[in-house]
Amino acid sequence: MQTVLFHSTIFGPIKSRRLGVSLGINLMPNDGKICSFDCLYCEAGFNAQGPGKDGIPTREAVKKGLKRKLEAMKAAGETLDVITFSGNGEPTVHPHFLEIVKDVMRLRDNYFPEARVSVLTNSTMCGRPAVAEALKLVDNNIVKLDSALAATFRTVNRPASPNCLPEGVIEDLKQFEGQCIVQTMMLRGDYEGKHIDNTTDDEVNALIEAYKQIKPREVMLYSIDRQTPAQDLQKVTATELEAIAQRMRAAGFTVQVNA
Repeated sequence: MQTVLFHSTIFGPIKSRRLGVSLGINLMPNDGKICSFDCLYCEAGFNAQGPGKDGIPTREAVKKGLKRKLEAMKAAGETLDVITFSGNGEPTVHPHFLEIVKDVMRLRDNYFPEARVSVLTNSTMCGRPAVAEALKLVDNNIVKLDSALAATFRTVNRPASPNCLPEGVIEDLKQFEGQCIVQTMMLRGDYEGKHIDNTTDDEVNALIEAYKQIKPREVMLYSIDRQTPAQDLQKVTATELEAIAQRMRAAGFTVQVNA
């Protein structure tokens, strides 16, 4: 079984195809995965691998680890484009997410004030006031919406809650009043007898209508780049992504393609 990617709370820096030189923060266990989605394409594997034994890091551990790393990078004359909340699951499920975000913003200001703070979130916790407050503080609030059609949404993202539907996610994302970036994974393939393809006209039209409600400052379109836990998924080509992006641009959105 494919397992978690990150084995420390602070990891990198790594070169992100979307964000530049990125120092990562993993608020989930170093030896397991905790997520409110169980996406077919998740590079950290399926949730069935379990949460591990280490547990989630404390607020103090995150703060100390990040301070130590930023001090070392500054002393070495390294550059930093972004500090990114990512890792082995959904960062916003951490019970002290808001407090940790505030700590990170202060440390960023002290050591690399030109760097941005980004959160990669699957959007499921955006209805919680503390999570929404935290996401309004960061520079890049990068939220997920892979499909605006319920059947595809639930097949691809496999939310833990049976009540999690795209309509509710879209409603929660409207509260940011455009202060968000929507990332959408475009893919096709088969899983457990179901064919998946969110590149069809119906899917793209539904996404455009959802974006009109959310009013994101940017849309990030991307496709599979690494091994996926579901084996029969296919990468959407750069040409196809660009064609979809052009339709979205014609509807008035700024779209970045990451093939």
